[in-house]
Order: sequence, then C-alpha cells, then structure tokens
Amino acid sequence: MDSEFRTVPRLAGWLALVGLMIALSYTSRATEGKPDPEVLYRWSTAVGGVIQDGIILLVVLALAGFDRDMLALRRPRSIKQAVGIVLAAVVAIYAFEIVYSALTHPGNEQGLTPTRWEPDHAAAYIVNGIVICTVIPFVEELTYRGLGYSLLEPYGRWFAIAAVGLLFGLAHGLVLSLPVIAVFGAVLAWIRSVTSSVYPGMVLHATFNAIALIAAVTISN
Repeated sequence: MDSEFRTVPRLAGWLALVGLMIALSYTSRATEGKPDPEVLYRWSTAVGGVIQDGIILLVVLALAGFDRDMLALRRPRSIKQAVGIVLAAVVAIYAFEIVYSALTHPGNEQGLTPTRWEPDHAAAYIVNGIVICTVIPFVEELTYRGLGYSLLEPYGRWFAIAAVGLLFGLAHGLVLSLPVIAVFGAVLAWIRSVTSSVYPGMVLHATFNAIALIAAVTISN
C-alpha cells in the first residue's frame, strides 16, 4: 500500500469524522433521549438514513483517496476460511451478549426497534429494514473496518482492532450497551484483519441487523 495513504492528515481527518459522529450521538441522547420506538415505521427514517450515510460515505471515500486497497474492498484470502470465521463470530458475539445482558440488563437501550408489529406500516418497516441491512453495514464497514483499520494498523494490529471496536461502539451513543457494540466492532475488525477484506464483515453486520429487526416484531412480542 502506498505510504501516501498512511499520512497523519488522513488519520486526523478520519478521527475528526468519527469524533463528530460520537459527539452528535451522545448529544442527541442527552437532549432528546431514546428514539421514538415507532421510528422504523416512518418513510422519513429511511430517506434520512440514506442521505446521512451517503454524506459519510463521500467523506470516507475522499479520505481514502478512492483507493480500494485502503478500504479493503477485495476478495477474502480464503472464502472457506471467511465463512468459518463468520460462523464462529456469530456464536461468540451472541454468547457474550447473553452473558453481559444477564449481568447488566441493558434492555432496548438503542431504542430503534418497535414495541409491536403494525401491519399498516409494514412497507415503511421493510424499506427501513433494507436500508439498515444494506446501506448501513456497507458504509459503517468501509468507515471503521476499511479506512479506520487501514489507518490504525501501522500502530499495531491489536491496537487497531481494539481502537476500531471502541470508536465504533462510542459512535452509537450508548452507555450500558457500549461493551456489546464495542466487542461487536472489535470482532468485525479482527475478521477484517484475518481475511484482509471488509466483505465478510459486511455480511456478518447485515445478518445481525436483520436478526434484530425480525426478532423485534416476532420474538419480542
């Protein structure tokens, strides 16, 4: 990888972007509280999400110099290995979440999933689900496990994994659930480091989001 893409200014720009997202997330929580539990039944949520993530994506691409290698947009070293790692990660993450939740009882702190199923707003929920399971994983993986990991890896592989996980967790603006999101982010960073690709992480990220959306209107009720 060209040393040009490892410069301090690029890292500073990425940290500024992530820092802004963290500040906005915690400020929003402090001033507005949890999101309305019906937010995913609104068309405006999907539109706003696409616009917001579109802006973030443009900034990330610019910081990366539109370089696919910097963003780890490449085939995993081994498809078979990637599948095995993703499956093992699913088990590990859910095991950690179950144990942690039993000890701390964070509940639905993020507040994005509804409390009941509303058939009249099914179309909006499905569209929001598509955004959450495609656009968001794509942008977040490029932001953290793509550009972020590439910029931090020169300072140490495990440092990059831990830092990316922590910053990813903080960007969600949570307190009790922060360890769960941070561990999830760190596992995704580890997968990226092992497979040398963001694609397996995108698949895992999308799968977790889909499971949460389906469980919210089925198991939870």
